[in-house]
Amino acid sequence: MPLPAISRLRPHSIRIALLTAVAVVLFAASGVYAKQPSKVVVKESESAALGRTVLTTNQGRTLYSLSVETHGKFICTGSCLASWKPLMVPKGVKPKGPVKLGTVSRPDGKTQVTFQGRPLYSFNGDVKPGEANGEGLKDVGTWHAAKVAKASAPPAPAPETPYPY
Repeated sequence: MPLPAISRLRPHSIRIALLTAVAVVLFAASGVYAKQPSKVVVKESESAALGRTVLTTNQGRTLYSLSVETHGKFICTGSCLASWKPLMVPKGVKPKGPVKLGTVSRPDGKTQVTFQGRPLYSFNGDVKPGEANGEGLKDVGTWHAAKVAKASAPPAPAPETPYPY
């Protein structure tokens, strides 16, 4: 006895449904692996006050780190945050700048920008761009401007001798 027309189409319909489901899963997974959005949040600037190149906010405010804040250990919390403003980015945003930056999750769950593994902050005592009034302040640790190493210049060529032989 021949099968009704609907029964013969059923395996084909199942294949289409399965292929559609696989396509939807692959499309959704591609979003997971999509490039993470990024945002330029720091620049470097010559600090006349410190005589060296430091990291600053995009508005020119000197960025600092606290000597005892390493490996995700936060000391600047609570009342400390009245003077020191963490440099933050939205969750999922990769911070960019002239140097390699990272992020760390603060105790409140927000994302703070790091440089060389240390969280970055601006200081409320710096009123104008370029000021570095927070340099060397001591609390439970010492605050230092985020110093950028200058690229070393190529060595100067050796002078030629008047007697080549």
